[in-house]
Amino acid sequence: MSVRPWRDIARRKSRQIMVGKVPVGGDAAVTVQTMTNTPTEDAVATINQIRACEEVGADIIRVSCPTVEATQGFRLIAKAARVPLVADIHFHYKRALEAADAGAACLRINPGNIGSDERIREVVRAAKANGCSIRIGVNAGSLEKHLLEKYGEPCPEALVESALEHARLLEDNDFHEFKISVKASDVFLAVAAYSELAARTDYPLHLGITEAGGLIGGTVKSSIGLGMLLWSGVGDTIRVSLSADPVEEVKVGYHILKSLGIRARGVKVISCPSCARQGFDVVRTVETLETRLAHITTPLSLSVLGCVVNGPGEARETDIGLTGGGNGRHMVYLSGVTDHQISSEAMVDHIVALVEKKAAEIDAANAEAALQAAE
Repeated sequence: MSVRPWRDIARRKSRQIMVGKVPVGGDAAVTVQTMTNTPTEDAVATINQIRACEEVGADIIRVSCPTVEATQGFRLIAKAARVPLVADIHFHYKRALEAADAGAACLRINPGNIGSDERIREVVRAAKANGCSIRIGVNAGSLEKHLLEKYGEPCPEALVESALEHARLLEDNDFHEFKISVKASDVFLAVAAYSELAARTDYPLHLGITEAGGLIGGTVKSSIGLGMLLWSGVGDTIRVSLSADPVEEVKVGYHILKSLGIRARGVKVISCPSCARQGFDVVRTVETLETRLAHITTPLSLSVLGCVVNGPGEARETDIGLTGGGNGRHMVYLSGVTDHQISSEAMVDHIVALVEKKAAEIDAANAEAALQAAE
């Protein structure tokens, strides 16, 4: 039993599918996705963007394939990518067939939008033959006409009904390797739709607040919507949709998961907003440390507080802590215990060195544990 039951998240039980070599759903970790925004026909530009997203931890990356030229470029892109790729197919079923043959790990389609039953069967055959999973992607902005006529406007019931209609088309063709999303730009609509869908099916769910906005506004909307769902145990994979560099989407996704204690990657920085009591420039120090520590992927925590009001308390909860003091001397904490002082001039370099050393120690201990478990 957890000693902190108020932090426990009872995750919804879902079936598990594979997106390439990455498991989604079941007891697998919640994965972080993004989508390229380069022309897919420009394979070099798209590969470069994928590489940048891989470096910050993207587990799965979606690539749009609206044309023949795009699926031709996708073949080169899929060979170069280190993470599984989802081919985003709009309406033309042949693009799905081409993308499956070109190396897609997953196809993003709405089966009901690609035409006849025979076309759906062709897509399913191609997916099975190439080991592709499928994502059913329902969006409040593109609901089917008959559902808009039935409900009058996008609503949770309409999104869920659309998702289940598409799901039945795949199930009728004996295909079950799929996940579902019911995205909306309205946070309340998205949360209500996902909550209802989660109660009515055990397929894994891909979370997103679509068209969320720019870096700041979109981060806030996504954090509220995805945070509510994840805290309630709903969600197996996420994408933060921002009008920004896809790299930022991945970073925000990990920050959301870290904030909820669902998944950790890199340094979790706990810092104060600063005030007149600060013993050093907290804002600039944190900005510098976040940049200098971006290469650390090992999960660990660092507190940076400008004075002794909350500093010692926060430091007791983190791997490394820094609290501002007087006369340009600041206290450093290791594993929650007061350890030594450091000057303002040497402070940033010193903290970076301590974090790198701690990360190396954690990595070595994990490697040793894995080795012992394998013996």
